[in-house]
Amino acid sequence: MGFTVLIPARLASTRLPDKPLADIGGLPMVVRVARRAALSQATRVVVATDSQRIHEACSTHGVAAVLTRADHPTGSDRLAEACSLLDLDGSDRIVNVQGDEPLIDPGLIDACADVLDARSDCVMSTAAHAIDTAADFANPNVVKVVTDAQGRALYFSRAPIPWWRDGPAPATPAVGAGAPMRHIGIYGYRAGFLRQFPQLAVSPLETVESLEQLRVLWHGERIAVHVAAQAPGAGVDTPEDLERVRRLIAAG
Repeated sequence: MGFTVLIPARLASTRLPDKPLADIGGLPMVVRVARRAALSQATRVVVATDSQRIHEACSTHGVAAVLTRADHPTGSDRLAEACSLLDLDGSDRIVNVQGDEPLIDPGLIDACADVLDARSDCVMSTAAHAIDTAADFANPNVVKVVTDAQGRALYFSRAPIPWWRDGPAPATPAVGAGAPMRHIGIYGYRAGFLRQFPQLAVSPLETVESLEQLRVLWHGERIAVHVAAQAPGAGVDTPEDLERVRRLIAAG
């Protein structure tokens, strides 16, 4: 069964103005992301945006796009509207690829869709990889996830979890089954659940951690976690990130 990739994109960015339209090797970044996503097994790739400029850039380069409202508080709310515009519902699978991931691995997109398809007990899926440095373990900008025996998320946090109480030093990652994992910001959804998501009350944990996925766990739903063998390609948050990605793409 096929799936749809949705790419939320908006122009508002404090660190990198007009980020989705940033030029990378002659193409807007959001177009680069869509073309990478099209290398996955998805049956279609659609950009969901509130910007006429982004919509026009996608149209110019042959990328499907839908215009959504500008007042959505989260990316998931924007994708929920996109589901309605595209008439997606029920068990239709959606993979949310961030619009600032021009080096996204198409295989990771497929894995996120596949693990959701295999787990009827989960309304969402996501991905993670092992943390291997103390600096990443302690960094609050590196989100961690812990899972249960069936590979479902128990909790996401900016704090260093799980904490190795008897380890040789604070903030030293454990090894083996207890090794901490970095959450990768890619999500699979069942369209029926995604369309319901905006109606779920914001959870206290989501507010404290500033992690939207905690709303799902708070309301008793389950998220399947695919563990990737390696970290994903570099995303773009700052001008320095953009220059690094430009160099990588130019180098082939």
